[in-house]
Amino acid sequence: MKKIISVVLITLALICLLVPFAMATEAAKEEAPAAASSSDSSTKSMAALAAALAIGIAAFGTGIGQGLGLSKACEGAARNPGAAGKIQLLLIIGLAMIESLAIYALLVALGILINQKMFF
Repeated sequence: MKKIISVVLITLALICLLVPFAMATEAAKEEAPAAASSSDSSTKSMAALAAALAIGIAAFGTGIGQGLGLSKACEGAARNPGAAGKIQLLLIIGLAMIESLAIYALLVALGILINQKMFF
């Protein structure tokens, strides 16, 4: 299973690294004035894709983290009901920290879009 995941991740990394070269050869075939506008739209589309992937991966990761944290807190409270108050406090602090990571990813995604003048 680990080998399959490794192969899939390496394949995705190679695809992400080779896409700009494929886009560059297509842009080089076009004429000079048309290539300038195509390059601008290509940059904006890549920025939009990067922002979407950034917030999507962050939301996916934080959702998994919050789910795992909540499940372990419920298990801990079920095993030791006397410590439920401490577990709840730690859970709330942990969920706040996890949620802050999603907010940071949102700020990065908005920064990418604002830099390309696609937002505001």
